[in-house]
Amino acid sequence: MFTVEATFIVAIAGDILTRDSLDWLFSDPKFVKASSIIGRLLNDIRSHKLEQKRGHVVSAVECYMKEHCATEEVAVIELTKHVNDAWADVNEGLLHPIATVPRPLLLLILNFLRVTDVIYKREDGYTHGGVVLKDYITSLLVEHVPI
Repeated sequence: MFTVEATFIVAIAGDILTRDSLDWLFSDPKFVKASSIIGRLLNDIRSHKLEQKRGHVVSAVECYMKEHCATEEVAVIELTKHVNDAWADVNEGLLHPIATVPRPLLLLILNFLRVTDVIYKREDGYTHGGVVLKDYITSLLVEHVPI
């Protein structure tokens, strides 16, 4: 199964990919599956209300609510637990890497997840990127760090 994350990684990884690492990447390992879970659930948790107003497709929050007869608040709490469990799987993959997978490939996936985490930390920074991410980008690239 090809995930968006896996396709993105292949497109930008260039020289660090080997045949073994590609086989690993497309075998849907726990590390890649966890990264997909993190990205999908963070997006759904933060964008759920806005997407419901616009009549978009069903989100993980709505599915959880219907499947478990839960409130939105409970669904968000439970899905956040899934995100935390997925982060644990990512950390495990970094602490106990597979010998055939180059470390730079694992770090590439990790950095992709870090950006995802920042974008969806408090709200849907992807949809409202100009507002949400402006301060982050300014503090990273414009403002100096006092020493």
